[in-house]
Amino acid sequence: MPLFDLVNLPYWILLGLGILLFLVVIVSGGGNDDTDLDVDADVDADMDADADAEADGMSFMQALSWLGFGKAPLMLLLAIDLSLWGLLGWMLNVFVGGVLGRFLGGFVGVIILVGSFILALVIGSQIANPVGKIFESFGEDTSSDRLIGCTGRVSTVRIPAIIEGTIGQVDVIDSARNLVTVNAILPDWATITPKRGDRILVIERLPQGYLVIAKDSPDQDRWLNQPS
Repeated sequence: MPLFDLVNLPYWILLGLGILLFLVVIVSGGGNDDTDLDVDADVDADMDADADAEADGMSFMQALSWLGFGKAPLMLLLAIDLSLWGLLGWMLNVFVGGVLGRFLGGFVGVIILVGSFILALVIGSQIANPVGKIFESFGEDTSSDRLIGCTGRVSTVRIPAIIEGTIGQVDVIDSARNLVTVNAILPDWATITPKRGDRILVIERLPQGYLVIAKDSPDQDRWLNQPS
C-alpha cells in the first residue's frame, strides 16, 4: 500500500490533532492552562466517587496512573496518545497492506485501529513522564511548595506518622489541576490516621515527603487555628 494512500486519512487526522495539541501545550505554557480544568475536575470528581472501588487489586487511581495521568499535564498526555495512535496506525496500515497486497477494510481495518490505539496507550504511559519533564520549562510553577494547601486522596493502605520512619503516598490535584502522586507522612500531633481513599490536605513540604492531615477533621481545624 502506498505511504500516502487516502485509506490512511483517519490516521493522518489523529496525527494532526496530536501535533496541534503539542503546539497548544507549547503556546499555553506546558499544558497547565485553563483548558485542562474541566477534564481534570472530572477526574477529581471521580476520585470522590471511586476511591474505594478496586478491581483485581488495582484501584481506580492506580489505573489512571498506569495510563500516564499525573506523569504529565492532561493536554500533553492527550497529545502524546493521539500522535502515537495516528503514527502507529498509519505505519501498521501501510505494512499490513503491503504484505496482504490489498485494500484494508472491514475486520482487518478494525483490528489495526484497535491495536494501534492500545499500543499508543501503552507506549504513551511509559514516555509521559520523561516528555512531561521536557515540557516543564513551559510550566507556570514547578516549585515543590505548589502542593501546599491542595487536597487529594490516600493511595496506600494508610499514611504513617513522621516518627515511624516510613512513608505513604497520596494522589493530589495541584493548583494547575494536574493529578500527581507524592510521598506523604503525618505530623506528630495528628490524631487521625487517613487510610486508603480518605481525603487529605497537604500542609508542609519536608525532605522525605509532604506533611498531610485528614481533611475536614479536628486536625485540620487545629492547623487552621494555629497562630501565624
